[in-house]
Amino acid sequence: MDNLSNSAVLSTIAEKAVKAAKVREASRKAKENARTKNKLKGAPLVGKLASCSGRKAEQNELFIVEGDSAGGSAKQGRDRRFQAILPLKGKPLNVEKKRIDQVLANDEFRSIITALDTGLEEDFNINKLKYHKIVILSDADQDGAHIRAILLTFFFRYMRPLITGGHVFIGMPPLYKISSGKSIKYAYSDKELLEYTKGKKNYTIQRYKGLGEMNPEQLWETTLNPDNRSLIQVTIDDVAEVDRMVTVLMGDKVEPRKEYISENAEFNKKDLYESIGELHG
Repeated sequence: MDNLSNSAVLSTIAEKAVKAAKVREASRKAKENARTKNKLKGAPLVGKLASCSGRKAEQNELFIVEGDSAGGSAKQGRDRRFQAILPLKGKPLNVEKKRIDQVLANDEFRSIITALDTGLEEDFNINKLKYHKIVILSDADQDGAHIRAILLTFFFRYMRPLITGGHVFIGMPPLYKISSGKSIKYAYSDKELLEYTKGKKNYTIQRYKGLGEMNPEQLWETTLNPDNRSLIQVTIDDVAEVDRMVTVLMGDKVEPRKEYISENAEFNKKDLYESIGELHG
């Protein structure tokens, strides 16, 4: 056999070896990810999740709250019979273009996966869902908008039936507290603030910079109480449009993201998520 033939044989053997190694590595990662997913089912969330006492999943709500401070107020102000609180201690991983093993390694997403108990991707089982309302509750600023986008991206990519089934909501905390004598009103936008203060002289305005500035009673009255709160239900009427928006918000290209954020700079206005949600009480 000449040198040219030897070279061709060696090249073929090398290619087969590389392919075999890739298959083995892919198989190893798949098994490792499956083990990780299984470990998350029923894993303890001591010190993280404040669960509710209700056993009927269709009546229960999970509030995913930005920060320990707001989480503490929400835990005290909630109705423990049907409302559970899961505070996020840090900003979750941007899952766009991340591998599943990287997502599973993130503490915040691990907590969410464990709390919901549905599994994810091909293992997702909606019948195991512990809370039929999942409410994203973050501050009305750019960081809060970013966290909402990250969480929506996660649900969209790995737990899409939660969205198509109408289980995902965005909480709308107030921007202002207006006090006039014994009267107290809350405004959720600059427009509402102008309406409440028009023609009045003796009043004071408190601007909420974050959820942590509200005490438990205020948080219950404005944001948690089903009789008073405003929620946006996240739906998918046009999956392609949602996918495009998620890619713009969470992708590598900076300019489209800046343009989108600039156009939606009022981070608490109710039409911010019109492309993926509708107002729901």
